[in-house]
Amino acid sequence: MAQPEQPHSILQVTGRDRIGFLQNLVTNDISAPGLHYTALLTPQGKYLADFFVLQRPDDLLIDVASEICPSIVMRLNMYRLRADVQISKTDIDLCCGLGTVPPDGFADPRDPNLGWRAFGRQEAGAINWPGLRVAHIIPETGIELTPERFILEMDFERLNGVDFKKGCYVGQEIVARMKHKTELRKGLRQVKITGSAPIGTAVLANEKPAGILYTQHGGLALAYLRFDRIAPEMVAGSAVITV
Repeated sequence: MAQPEQPHSILQVTGRDRIGFLQNLVTNDISAPGLHYTALLTPQGKYLADFFVLQRPDDLLIDVASEICPSIVMRLNMYRLRADVQISKTDIDLCCGLGTVPPDGFADPRDPNLGWRAFGRQEAGAINWPGLRVAHIIPETGIELTPERFILEMDFERLNGVDFKKGCYVGQEIVARMKHKTELRKGLRQVKITGSAPIGTAVLANEKPAGILYTQHGGLALAYLRFDRIAPEMVAGSAVITV
């Protein structure tokens, strides 16, 4: 068992309005029991945060990267108004593992290759998260997932992080328009890499900006690319990139 790639905090949401309150804010349908992956967006449809929501009989747990936890609490409280909702940070531990899901665990809803998550355990081990993420094209909070991105460019549909049939939520109109009325021109892709370069290095194709290089592992990398500028061979710093 192991911890996530970066520290996570667990928030508890209580109150009789808790499900409807969160359902009206996030990209996925969290109304059913179980673990859900979802995101909170700006009114302009851009990424603010991604997290897991676990619906339990008497509360909701929000499993979120500690780095963005304070800003998420502030944002949720801003939307709370007069709703009967209380949001508090807990000392619940998070443990992750690969293989068979234990009785107290929940399969990672993003991809079956990412194993499971359990709340309340303290065991920790080693999981090669960068390798797993690169192999299965999984963006990470604060690395590939940054405030200027649109979630469909970050593969949230494939990662079961957005529901197009649920009711309105913050930023929903933009997400729906990108899904049904436009063709994506940029997105996250797995590439081959020879050499290495710092995360955030510009990818150049024929000396023109073509994207940004992110997580790298074992000769592969994740890159955010402009599809119309992808070339057979590109560069990122001293590294050579091929698709």
